[in-house]
Amino acid sequence: MKTKYLTLLSLLIVLCGCQQVSVSSKWRTASGKAWTTTYNIKYYAQTNLSDSVMAILNQVEMSLSPFVPSSTIAKINRGEDARTDTLIRAVFNASQEINRVSGGYFDPTVAPLINLWGFGTEDWTENEPDSLLVKDALKKVGIDRCSIDEGYIVRPAEDMQFNFSAITKGYGCDLVGQMLRRNGCTDYMIEIGGEIALSGKNPNGELWHIQIDSPEQGMEHKRFAIVETSDCGIATSGNYRNFRRSGSHTYGHTISPKTGYPIQTSTLSSTVIAPTAMIADGLATAAMAMPSPEQAIQMLTDMPQVSGMLIITQGDTIATLKTENFPL
Repeated sequence: MKTKYLTLLSLLIVLCGCQQVSVSSKWRTASGKAWTTTYNIKYYAQTNLSDSVMAILNQVEMSLSPFVPSSTIAKINRGEDARTDTLIRAVFNASQEINRVSGGYFDPTVAPLINLWGFGTEDWTENEPDSLLVKDALKKVGIDRCSIDEGYIVRPAEDMQFNFSAITKGYGCDLVGQMLRRNGCTDYMIEIGGEIALSGKNPNGELWHIQIDSPEQGMEHKRFAIVETSDCGIATSGNYRNFRRSGSHTYGHTISPKTGYPIQTSTLSSTVIAPTAMIADGLATAAMAMPSPEQAIQMLTDMPQVSGMLIITQGDTIATLKTENFPL
């Protein structure tokens, strides 16, 4: 699953058009660092809303970050008597639904496995974990076996932990978008750690132009394709920037909740467009965790108002698989 240790900036915002258009002084930007990643926001508004953006980012962190000891989810993971808040309940319910439609390949209770493979809250030992440790950690996986009762998460094992990082950045984008709309802003692009929420038009009066990166290792962003879209969430997941090496082996950060091991498929990256960035974020991760790209495309095809594209390997070349409604 995706973690917040290293950011997969699989999407780069391209604010360009075919013609030169003057940009109104009411177009504003907000950018910086949050949750060990970066955010970049562009919006058209009468007033500067940067303080409100930061308030939401801080609220999300104090609720959902497993890396902040005082966060609500960190307290829950430690077994403290902590009630869920509205943010946790939102990502919990969405996670259970994505777990269902993906056949169990999306699961935020893989936190113990994420830690074992060096992508979580514990230090990486640079050694592949013992198979018995993996087997034991798998016993603590299963969001479908959990529920919320009177504000508390009910789980089958007291030491079951939750890491909603694979859906949190998308949800954060949605929350910032909701705030902007409450303030009368309907033209915006919100990017947090590579996940994006879009509304209205860009400064050129066009649909937003979003670059999908070529799935190459390293932090350089090379264009694979550009999609033009709006009024949606868009997310890309891949293993080409967040990985670990142990001896001669390289392990991607997407851990299978079925086997407990990093996934090994021909899928290099998955890009999903959905009504919300939270759903796009979770589905992109689920698509990466599935055993075959064909299975992932079928999941996306079966979902209304969702489209997707996978970049896959075919022998020595790369190819794409897309849903029929993907805007490319």
